[in-house]
Amino acid sequence: MLDKKVFYGRMWALISSVMIVALLLSGCGQSQESKVYRVGILSGLNFVADSTDGFKAGMTELGYVEGENISYDVQVTDFDMEAYRSILQKFVADDVDLIVAFPTEATIEDKAATQETDIPVVFTFALIEGMGIVNSIREPGGNITGVRYPGPDFAVKRLEVLLELVPDAKNIWLPYQRGYPIVPPQLEQLHTAAKTAGVTLIEFPADNAAELQAELDARAKSGDIGIDAILMVVEPLTVTPENYAVIAQFAYQNNIPFGGAYVPAGELTDVFGVDVISFDSAKDAATLADKVLKGTPAGTIPVASAGSFLTIDYKVAQIFGLTVPEGLLKQADNIVR
Repeated sequence: MLDKKVFYGRMWALISSVMIVALLLSGCGQSQESKVYRVGILSGLNFVADSTDGFKAGMTELGYVEGENISYDVQVTDFDMEAYRSILQKFVADDVDLIVAFPTEATIEDKAATQETDIPVVFTFALIEGMGIVNSIREPGGNITGVRYPGPDFAVKRLEVLLELVPDAKNIWLPYQRGYPIVPPQLEQLHTAAKTAGVTLIEFPADNAAELQAELDARAKSGDIGIDAILMVVEPLTVTPENYAVIAQFAYQNNIPFGGAYVPAGELTDVFGVDVISFDSAKDAATLADKVLKGTPAGTIPVASAGSFLTIDYKVAQIFGLTVPEGLLKQADNIVR
């Protein structure tokens, strides 16, 4: 029979062990429950600034509550490379759990800034073809994944819609941001499509509204404008308000139909747009971010693709004297009347 002292000693040791294990398990559970993920968001283009709201909405639907289990550091700029780098340096210094970036150039800078860190990156509204952002759609690699913008496909679709609206067009003016990396992949496919359609694309790379104005003023004064329509591809120049206004005013003054990226601007709105809904694309990015925060390496998560959204402004089409084919109206996701 055990001595009472021995018995009670063993019992106390057992109880102490149980209490220690319980405290350890309790501590682990408390740590998990109190984890607050810190997410840096680089909003790099005002045209798609609602991507931030879309991402947050998607995260909320997935159970993330701001101030409880997730916090956001939202930094906003508008197509400014130096600002991109400065913002990303801050995120890296803060050692955030995840960086969300858009559009393409912000994503490129984000990948570079986090190359020597273990901070994962999720992008949205980024064109990846030829940009070196991912290894492939199926296996993006490194620390990055996201929702791609199908830029070359959209560029060709924009040309096709323009030619349905302006079937007699032969010379199409194509302004874009000079030196912008996502433009060449679009131009490559556009020139092939234009050749098949028997039309000429007149490229005009520019940096600002002054250059656009000078070119268009010269055309207006020449006595032969030399263009039948204006096409906007996927890039920032033509959707920046000041630049867009220059193009729109010229188009209305000279009855030159224009479209591509639908920019509602009151009396100076263009005819159509083929684009993505940036809010929805960012919600899709939230699904990828959730996987990353739960431990899946970003580079192993296949890149998603945003769907297209066609808007036809029927009222503006009438202003330019265009007939909108019934088949095109049936394709439209949104008709503005």
